[in-house]
Amino acid sequence: MNTKLNLMVVHAHPDDESIGTGGILTKYSAQGATTVLVYGTRGEAGEILNPDFVPPSPGMQIKDIRAQELRKAVKALGVKSVYYLGYRDSGMLGSPENHHPKAFAQADMKEATLKLVNIIRRVHPHVIVTYNERGFYGHPDHIMANKVTRQAFHSAGDPEFVGRKGLNPWQPTKLYYIAVPIERLRMMYRLALERGEEPSLDPEALGTPEDEITTIMDVREYVPQKWQALNCHQSQIGPNSFFARLPKEWRDEALGYEYFVCVNGCSVSDHKETDLFDGLRT
Repeated sequence: MNTKLNLMVVHAHPDDESIGTGGILTKYSAQGATTVLVYGTRGEAGEILNPDFVPPSPGMQIKDIRAQELRKAVKALGVKSVYYLGYRDSGMLGSPENHHPKAFAQADMKEATLKLVNIIRRVHPHVIVTYNERGFYGHPDHIMANKVTRQAFHSAGDPEFVGRKGLNPWQPTKLYYIAVPIERLRMMYRLALERGEEPSLDPEALGTPEDEITTIMDVREYVPQKWQALNCHQSQIGPNSFFARLPKEWRDEALGYEYFVCVNGCSVSDHKETDLFDGLRT
């Protein structure tokens, strides 16, 4: 593999990296690529979702707890570096945190784009991955991450876009959105019903049709690292969470494939990609 290939993944909060992109981060890190994570926030509006969780020290703030968990997770994934855009967690849709003046959802687009452009021009990613326009499940910060990433993807290579002095324009080649096949979500929904549960997910709202998915990554080899990283976020993974209740025999199937939609830089093809760096290797 060309070790100069760089992958950047833009997320909203700590722990997002392990669920939908933990496999690609581990896979490409293991293959010698440089992997970089960028977060819009530090998860300040989050809650302790695990009733059995005990903070490392009394009175520790949630943002510090999540930062500590993230340091352990990125080590498990082999990620080289982590950057923050410096905004506050906006909370779930409809919550008072949406309107906090420092909330990511309230960020000035020009300012936020400039911050991400400066990071892009510093680390030179060839491929960038983020959420789709819906933010996958509609979280304000996920939607904002999509908007900022799309704008920065195009602006980073524009010599007319003035960024930090000393950082030259850099145009990433490919932009991908994280996806989950709608049929896979329908299957998970049925399985939950068969187990006597009332699933909260809506496959029709969250899923991506199969014909829109351009890239399927087989990351089964890296499920142990992905699972380890996911479990580093102990404050967020409660005993009743989906992943905690996932039977071990289903784990490889549920976590062993990651799906994406290429929105920039891919040629039209009838075949599904199996490599985000397809066409970029030397």
